[in-house]
Amino acid sequence: MKLSESVKPISYLKAHAAELIRQVFKTQGTLIITQNGHAKAVLQDIRSYEETRESLALLKMLAQSSQSLEEGKTKPLEQGFADIRKRLRAEQE
Repeated sequence: MKLSESVKPISYLKAHAAELIRQVFKTQGTLIITQNGHAKAVLQDIRSYEETRESLALLKMLAQSSQSLEEGKTKPLEQGFADIRKRLRAEQE
């Protein structure tokens, strides 16, 4: 869907909701909904939404990992596994 075709006023959404949902699902695109000439909401197919959420979660984990590295909050791999084994043994007891 072209960007020029992906901006619709809320009145159009109200009148053509089913058609727009089918279109967004089919194209896996994004539709920008305007109200009084200003962008107010986004209509997106569920698959694209889930992919976006997963990507953001991965980016957040990468940012947290980078921050941990910068702050020196790391340990050698062997020590990490040893700590995990120790916790597992403690939970089994």
